[in-house]
Amino acid sequence: MKKNIIFFDVDGTLVDVRPSQEYVPASTIKAIQETRKKGNLCFLCTGRSLPEIFDHILDIGFDGIIGAGGGFVLIGDKMLYHNKVSDADVKRVVDFFEENHYDYYLESNGGLFASKHLIPRLEYITYGDLENDENAKKMKKEKPSHFINSLKEGYSMYRSDVNKICFLENPNIPFSTIKENFDDAFQVIHCTVPSFGEDSGELSVAGVNKASAIQAVINHLKIDINNTYAFGDGLNDIDMLQFVHHGVAVGNAKQGLKDIADEICEDIADNGIYNTMKKHSLI
Repeated sequence: MKKNIIFFDVDGTLVDVRPSQEYVPASTIKAIQETRKKGNLCFLCTGRSLPEIFDHILDIGFDGIIGAGGGFVLIGDKMLYHNKVSDADVKRVVDFFEENHYDYYLESNGGLFASKHLIPRLEYITYGDLENDENAKKMKKEKPSHFINSLKEGYSMYRSDVNKICFLENPNIPFSTIKENFDDAFQVIHCTVPSFGEDSGELSVAGVNKASAIQAVINHLKIDINNTYAFGDGLNDIDMLQFVHHGVAVGNAKQGLKDIADEICEDIADNGIYNTMKKHSLI
């Protein structure tokens, strides 16, 4: 029997991030566990670094992780490779963001390190006005954000373990300015988290992407490209969906991804991943 490998983006694909407390739909969990029982492999293929891949995700069961948008690859517990931002480039970005009053965070496999005013802004985006709105206070207490709770404050931002750097929109500086300043050393990606603002984005190591990481994985595991599938929702999933044999945009995906996908399934909250995997006899 041929062995297939399925790659899952996390935010908006595997995980529904629309509620304040993210969750994986039960039907998606069932699909992953059933396809693995058939001998197929399931990999996360995400922009997240390890501290953001929470237990409720890992407990589903995966054969490996492509993280930081292709910056590192774990197969089982073995690190296949790990590309990090140079110390000089970290300093250059941190200096710029501090001088221009950006809210941002550094992603590493040892933690997510937040700038001074990031967490209050994220709490306002996620919950609302915590000082004056009782419903906002209730939401934070009853359905706390996994992501916000994972952020670390008060640490030096001049680090040597950085996978990538994410920034929220600065209303006084257009995204194009970030691209002009940093595209010589980084892959500058536009608005990967819509709630962070239209001019938000992330800076990852140049040459790093999901497609090249998938290539490394299937080469290492000796899996034919014809046996590869991927599910995604964002524009940063375009290279992944175009690279694999069959790329699926979930129903809640950005239109730009739907335009290039081989298939569009239902919304993830409407069993889209499960139904598509069943259709293709993966379960």
